[in-house]
Formats: sequence, C-alpha cells, structure tokens
Amino acid sequence: MEYIYIVLEKSHTLLGKLSRFIDGYPYTHITVSLDSDLSKFYSFSRFLHYAPFCSGFMKETLDCYAYGKHESVRLKVFKIPVTSEEKRRIKKFIKDVHDDKKNYVFNLYSALTMGFIGGFRIYKTYNCMSFCARVLEMCSVIKMNRPYYRYSIEDLDDLLSYYKYEEREFERESIENENYMRPVNPIFNVGSFVRLNAVLLYRLIFVSPKKDEL
Repeated sequence: MEYIYIVLEKSHTLLGKLSRFIDGYPYTHITVSLDSDLSKFYSFSRFLHYAPFCSGFMKETLDCYAYGKHESVRLKVFKIPVTSEEKRRIKKFIKDVHDDKKNYVFNLYSALTMGFIGGFRIYKTYNCMSFCARVLEMCSVIKMNRPYYRYSIEDLDDLLSYYKYEEREFERESIENENYMRPVNPIFNVGSFVRLNAVLLYRLIFVSPKKDEL
C-alpha cells in the first residue's frame, strides 16, 4: 500500500485571518503532498504572497506558508492509502496540469461562491478545494457523494477525519521559494485582477467545462 497526504493550512494571510474571525474555522487552504517528508505540496493558489490574483497551479514549499516573521505554520495532515495504480494516476494528473499550467487558472468565482451555491466548474480551472477533491476522486477508499467541485475545505476535513495523521505546528527550516515574497506594485495587482476575470468570464460564457477531460 502507498499513500498520499492531504494537508490543511492555517494560513497567515489577511484573508485567512478574516475568514477565521467570521466563522471560527481555522483552516483556509488545502493542498496535496505525495511524499511522507511533506517537503512539496501541490495546489491552486497565489504565485506571489503580495499578488492574490496572480494565481494558478502552484508547487508549494513550507516557506510559502511560514514566511517573514512567521517561522511556523499549523498544518492538519491526512494520510490516505492508495494502490500503486491510483498513485500513478494521481501523479499523472498532477503532471498533466503542471505541463499545461499556462492554460490553467484559479477558479476565483467558485471559491467566492462556495458558501452560497456550493461551487461550480469552469473550463481548465481549479481552486485549492476542487483540485484536492479531484485528486481524492481517484482514491478508492474515499467515498464522495457529490461532484468534486462542491466540496469546501471544511467538507473535506470532515470527509477525511478517519485518516487524520497529525495536527501541529511545522517549523520553517529554509527558504526554498525565494521569489514568493517578492513585492509587487498596485498596477501589477490591478492587471492580474483584470486578466484573471477576463479569462474566467470568457470561459464561463463560451467554453463548456466538459471539454476539460483530465
């Protein structure tokens, strides 16, 4: 038997703190790791800490969560058993998205409306929730009773409760993603916001999500 790891993060971002203030639930990001050392994580998130709309498929490291004055981050880790064939399929899925990452964008609209309408698909888009749930669909031990894009982080937390592995503070040991904390100016953020919305609106109106067959 092999394993994958689903990891919930108690984010230090302003958005994470605001979310916790509103509903009290601690975790605001979710990601996938393929190895027990938890050194690399795969998700859909911002590429730069100060540019929330410059986002998409991201290979994250611990210093993307514990950055600046924050030397540690609280993570909740689930250890999911998978067959060799399931892990091969998951690795292929992640590689396929990575290889086409210029065309994949962050599904901001689904993330923002998750609490109201339960999430929805747009062609070649994911957010952190739908990406991890899509991976979990490939795990035979996980029984999902709704489409992957309709699971929130809290839903996935409940779904995986049997497979909880550990929950604690993880210390940052090094800076592996030196570009992550690069400052950006307001014009860059406005441009990123406009580009992301242009892509999402076009695909939402003109492109069927069924064309994405990964």
